[in-house]
Amino acid sequence: MATLKELAAKEELFTGGHRLCAGCGIPPIVRLILKSTDARIVATTATGCLEVASSIYPYSAWKVPWMHSAFENAAATISGVQTAYEVLKKQDRLPGGDKEIKFVAFGGDGGTYDIGFQALSGALERGHNFLYVCYDNGAYMNTGIQRSSASPQWGNTTTSPAGAVIPGKVQWRKDLTRIVAAHNVPYAAQASPHNWRDLHKKAEKALAINGPTFLNVVSACPLGWYTKGQDSDAHVKYAVETCYWPLYEIEEGVLKVNYKPKNKMPIADWFKMQGRFKHLFKDDEGAAKLVQIQERVDMEWQRLLDLDGMRL
Repeated sequence: MATLKELAAKEELFTGGHRLCAGCGIPPIVRLILKSTDARIVATTATGCLEVASSIYPYSAWKVPWMHSAFENAAATISGVQTAYEVLKKQDRLPGGDKEIKFVAFGGDGGTYDIGFQALSGALERGHNFLYVCYDNGAYMNTGIQRSSASPQWGNTTTSPAGAVIPGKVQWRKDLTRIVAAHNVPYAAQASPHNWRDLHKKAEKALAINGPTFLNVVSACPLGWYTKGQDSDAHVKYAVETCYWPLYEIEEGVLKVNYKPKNKMPIADWFKMQGRFKHLFKDDEGAAKLVQIQERVDMEWQRLLDLDGMRL
């Protein structure tokens, strides 16, 4: 695995000058993943923040072959590109020599958990050789901060507004990483950009494996989380330290917890940092909901610890 100095010295394949918001978690995720292999890369992105902000005509932030898919079909697109590559390779018709090519699809939680899930599930089941990366910021941020199935319970969004009728999103978030692992893929993992070493190691491993692999990476969104951009690194770190976003991997069916906080922080400490949860700190009803969420986080974390080292 490369050192931070070695990674910094590598060519930037996702350039500056894009229109992503200050403090957005997506750029460091994309930059690090693209630097986690020496092979050539072909990438695609679903409609979303990354696509819109990196490809405003006539400009592009991508220094690799890249294409924009519709909201729902990034996994299908990369499947087709990878299949075409295999055909050309078999026919000895590849341009540019025999250097290995890796295929990566990027999508937000809206384009992955929800709209793009059918295409993703199909690509995983067919066994295409590609890496799918979900940058999870917990809502449809690009189109107005609408709820997704990744949105945290009781979080305020424009389609689940905290008020007199409902106290934010009512449902618990979907556990997509475990759902992907249930497809019997060779590798699936959760990561966070604040822990660059863990994210790089997982991306390097995922890109080296033959078969469909998946990374679910928590991504701060100052706009939708109602936070300050300069604090984004701390915000995703707190998500990990509270065990709301545990770092783990499932390789060939065996689950491994990669990080166990020495002093697990209460979920309320993370929620206090974000304006989308401010309604939970106003009255006893909100306090009761915080207790409920803490109990669920504790239960999920213990379940993960019980599975540590086991084959699923």
